Amino acid sequence: MDKLVKYRDYVKEIMRGHATYSRKLEEFETQLLFDDDMGHYYLMRVGWDGLKRIHACLLHIDLKDGKIWIQRDGVEEGVTKEFLDRGVPKEDIVLAFHAPYKRKFTGYATA
Repeated sequence: MDKLVKYRDYVKEIMRGHATYSRKLEEFETQLLFDDDMGHYYLMRVGWDGLKRIHACLLHIDLKDGKIWIQRDGVEEGVTKEFLDRGVPKEDIVLAFHAPYKRKFTGYATA
C-alpha cells in the first residue's frame, strides 16, 4: 500500500476515534472535515457555552511532502503516540505546532 494512502487512513481512523469521544459532550457539535485532495484534516467542536460561542479546532493534521504534519493537537493525551503505535516512523511526523527552530530538539521530523 502506498505510504500516503496508509497515512491518510491512519489520520482518519485516529480522528474518528477522538470524534466519537467528543460526541459524548452533547452541548457541542463535533465536526470532522476531511479534504483528501489537499491533504487537510480537522476535528472541530462548535456550539454555545451559555452566551459564549465555541468554535474550537481540536485536531488539525496535514499530509504534506510524504509526512504527517500535526498542526494542532488539542486532545488530552496527544495523537503522536497513536501514529507511532501504528508504525509511523518519527522521521515522518512533523510536530508543526512547535516553531521551526525548536523542531530539531523534538526527535521528530523538522520539515
